[in-house]
Amino acid sequence: MSFRTLIAFLACLSSGALALAQAPAAAPAKDPRIGQIITQLEAVRAPRQTAISPDSQWVAWVVRSQEGGSEIDAAPLDNPSAVHHITACEGSDKGSENEIAWSPDSKKLAFFSNCNSEHQQGLYLSEPGSNTPAHRLAALDGYADSPQWSPDGKFIGLLYVEGATRPSGALAAMKPPSGVIGVEGLEIQRVAAVDAASGDLNQVTPANLHVYEFNWSPDSKKLAYVAAPPPGENNWWVAKLYTQAFMPGSKAVLGGRAAFDPSVLVDPTSGRSPISGLQIAVPRWSPDGSQIAFISGLMSDQGVTGGDIYLVPASGGEPKDVTPGRKASPVWFLWIDDRTLGVSEITGGSSHLFRYNLNTQKDDAENSLTLHESVGSGQLMMSVSVANDNRIALIRSSYSNPPEVWAGKLLDLKQITHYNDNLKPAWGKAESVEWHNEGFDVQGWLIYPANYDPSKKYPLIVMVHGGPSSAVVPRWPGAGFGGAPFSALGYFVLMPNPRGSYGQGEKFTQANRKDFGYGDLRDILAGVDTVTKKYSIDPGRVGITGWSYGGFMTMFAVTQTNRFHAAVAGAGIANWQSYYGENSIDQWMIPFFGASVYDDPGVYAKSSAINFIKHVKTPTLVVVGDRDGECPAPQSFEFWHALRDQHVPTELVVYPNEGHGFVNPEHRRDVLERALSWFEQYMPAR
Repeated sequence: MSFRTLIAFLACLSSGALALAQAPAAAPAKDPRIGQIITQLEAVRAPRQTAISPDSQWVAWVVRSQEGGSEIDAAPLDNPSAVHHITACEGSDKGSENEIAWSPDSKKLAFFSNCNSEHQQGLYLSEPGSNTPAHRLAALDGYADSPQWSPDGKFIGLLYVEGATRPSGALAAMKPPSGVIGVEGLEIQRVAAVDAASGDLNQVTPANLHVYEFNWSPDSKKLAYVAAPPPGENNWWVAKLYTQAFMPGSKAVLGGRAAFDPSVLVDPTSGRSPISGLQIAVPRWSPDGSQIAFISGLMSDQGVTGGDIYLVPASGGEPKDVTPGRKASPVWFLWIDDRTLGVSEITGGSSHLFRYNLNTQKDDAENSLTLHESVGSGQLMMSVSVANDNRIALIRSSYSNPPEVWAGKLLDLKQITHYNDNLKPAWGKAESVEWHNEGFDVQGWLIYPANYDPSKKYPLIVMVHGGPSSAVVPRWPGAGFGGAPFSALGYFVLMPNPRGSYGQGEKFTQANRKDFGYGDLRDILAGVDTVTKKYSIDPGRVGITGWSYGGFMTMFAVTQTNRFHAAVAGAGIANWQSYYGENSIDQWMIPFFGASVYDDPGVYAKSSAINFIKHVKTPTLVVVGDRDGECPAPQSFEFWHALRDQHVPTELVVYPNEGHGFVNPEHRRDVLERALSWFEQYMPAR
C-alpha cells in the first residue's frame, strides 16, 4: 500500500507549499469556544478493548492511562468495583499495554506491553487475582496483533510482522519509497505461534502470504485464515480463505517445509465462486470442526466488515449464503453451537445483537437486542467477548453516553466501568431520520444544535462517512474530526447512510457500484431536503464535509450542485484516473468500478471531480496527510490547484508524517479547528 511517488511529487512543489506542509499550525483566528469544545472531547477516558473470562468470573479491559498510553484492569464480574491493575512494568517503568486474551481455563491473561521501550514489544502472561507479577513469555521484534489462544491452551497465535517499521494496514503512514518498488522492503504479516509453556515463537504460515485474520480449529490441529500475496495493504481485496495443518512438536512448528502447506478453501478471484469479486472476513470454525463460516460482501477497507454470512465444508466445497436477502449488514459472528450463531449487525444505523438459527434461517426474537449505540469488544468491528455460559462483555457508547465496559447476560447487561460518569454532552440531542429516494429506504443521524431554540434558524453541515462500505452508528465522539463539535457551535449536523453504506443489506451496499457520486449524492441531497423541510434549518447556510470517501463526496458534490455554501474535504479523491496509479490500494477499485482504469477509463472519468471543476463556486478547505497511501496527497493538490486556478476560495493544508488516519493529537486538533473556522467564515450568521 506504500505510496511510492509521494516524496518525489512533494519535492516538485513550490517552496510556499512545502512550508505549509511542514508547519500546518498557523491556523486563522478561531472562535474561542473551539478550544473549550476540544478540551471537553479530550476529557473522555475511553476503554479500548474488553474480554470476559471463559468461566465468566472475570472481566478485563484496556483503557487509556493518565499518562496517555494504555493500561489493563480486571475485576470479578460479581464485584466490578474490586479492580486489579495488571502491568508488566515495574517501579518507574512506563509503557502501553494492550491486546488482551484469556486462556481457555480462565487462569491466565495474555497481553502485549512495551515497558520502557518505545518500539520493543513483548508478550506477557498474568494471573488476575493472584499476587504473582506478570512475566514476559516472549520478546517480539516487530509488530504483533490479535493474540488468540489455541483451544487446548498450549499455544498463543498472533499476527506478526517480524522487523516491522510501521503498523500493518493501509491506515498507517506509508514508508518513504526506496529501492526496487514492490519488491524490496515488503513487510509481511504472518501467523506466529508462541508456546505457552516455553515461550518459543515460530512463524507457522508461508512467507509468501500476508495474513489478515485467522482462527484455530476446535481441536487445535488446524488454522483457517484469510490471506493474499504481498503487499498486504493492497491485496486484501483479492484475498482467499485458506486452511492449514498445525502440528506442534513437528517440523511445522520448527520451521520446516511441512508447516507451510496451505490449501485454498474459497477463492473469490476464480470467477466461479458465488462470492466472485467480493471480500472475505471473520473466518470461524464450527464447534464440531466440520464447517467454516465467514462474512463476504463488498467491503471498502480491511477491518470494516459487512455482508452476508456463508458456510463452506472444512473439507472443501461450494460456499452457501445462510443470510440471503437480509435487510441489514452482519459484521461479526461466533458459533454458539453447531446450528446457532451469535451475530452482530448494523441495521438502519443501529447495532443489533442476536442469535441466528441456521436451520430455520431466522432470528431468535427472545435473544435479540437492538441499541442506538456503537458496541464492540475492541478485537474486530462490533465483536463481542463471550464466555462459555454465553455471558458477554462489550464496550457501549452513544451520542449521549460516553464509552464504558458492560457485561452480563445479553438482555441484562450491567455497567462495569465508571470512568466517564461525570461527562455530559456539550452538543445537542441526536435522532434517527429516514427518507425514501429512488426506491431505497435511506437512514441517517441528525444532531441538533446545542441549546436548540425552535424559534431560530440554524445552519446545517452534512458529514459524509468514509467507505463507502461503512455506516454512521451513534458513538461518543473522540477528539478528532466529527459532527459533535459543529453541533456544540450551533449547527445541525446530518450524517447520512446513503446507498453504498451498510445497514440495509447487500443490494443497498452494492447500489453505487460504477456510480460513485451520482445515486449516493442524490440520496444525500434528498436527506438535506427532508431535514430542511422538517427542522428549523436555514437553507442558505448548508455546508458539506467528510474524510476519505466522504472527502471524495465533498469534492464531487461541489462540482455537481451549488446547494453547499462551504466545504471541507479531508483526504479526498479528485481524479479517479490519476488516483489509480498513485494509491497503494488499487485492488479495491476493481470490485467497485468493474474493471481497471486501463480497461475502462470512462467509468473512472465520469466520477472524477476534476472533470467538472469549472462548475465549482463553493469555498473549499482541503486537508491531507503527506504519507497517506489510501488517498494520496497529490489528489488534494490537484483539487486545490484547480480551485485556485478557477479563483474559488480555497486552502490546502498538508500534515507531515501522517497517513490516512492521523495519529498526532496536535494535527487532529488543528484539522478540527480549521474546519470549524472555515464554516464560521463562509457560513456566517445572518
